[in-house]
Amino acid sequence: MEKVLLITGASRGIGAACARLAARQGWTVAVNYASRADAAQAVVDDIRAAGGRAEAFQADMRDETQIVSMFEAIDTHLGRLRGLVNNAGVVDVPARVDQMSRERLLRMFDINVLGAFSCTREAVRRMSTKHGGTGGAIVNVSSAAARLGAAGQYVDYAAAKGAMDVLTVGLAREVAAEGIRVNAVRPGLIETDIHASGGLPDRVRDLAPGVPMLRGGTAEEVAEAIVWLLSDASPYTTMSLLEISGGR
Repeated sequence: MEKVLLITGASRGIGAACARLAARQGWTVAVNYASRADAAQAVVDDIRAAGGRAEAFQADMRDETQIVSMFEAIDTHLGRLRGLVNNAGVVDVPARVDQMSRERLLRMFDINVLGAFSCTREAVRRMSTKHGGTGGAIVNVSSAAARLGAAGQYVDYAAAKGAMDVLTVGLAREVAAEGIRVNAVRPGLIETDIHASGGLPDRVRDLAPGVPMLRGGTAEEVAEAIVWLLSDASPYTTMSLLEISGGR
């Protein structure tokens, strides 16, 4: 049976690294993007050039209609879903909580939390044996910020990732008997362009001396853990929050 995997926010960073690695390990990959069609297509082209199968699918995590349409398109073009990586996420510029507008908070939670809930709902409807599926695996991309708090910078982002941790634990228990495993990874300081999008392009370099391993991580290192959690090599692993933070 073909293994179909959807990765949200897969046009860059951790999502793109995960897409390339998963394809090498036999997954057919649905590469989701919000607006960067060129970047998503570059990931698809890389996968195809290496002999894998992938297609790009547009959906903004803030738009429920786009999310549902994306899942229906995946059903049609690739087949029944077996894996989901809730990776799409954003940060904003550093700010204290007393400086955060409602508009900022709505964007943060719409993309980082509500979009992931919608994707998860659609995935469970396709994977669960209760709904006629054959099982599958879900991996949520949380963050070490969920336990560190990101004071003075991104408390809203940390809170959103804390919600992803709760989703992981609750859903894992909810669908464990329906053939679905649910886990999360908590990356720490990882070299991706998400830091630049928040106005701190040198954040990993600046904070690396405070990491016990004395360096930032790579997107590929996070992808290794995600793809392992998706795979048959972790058949009894569910409800785990896996730290990928260099000891920070």
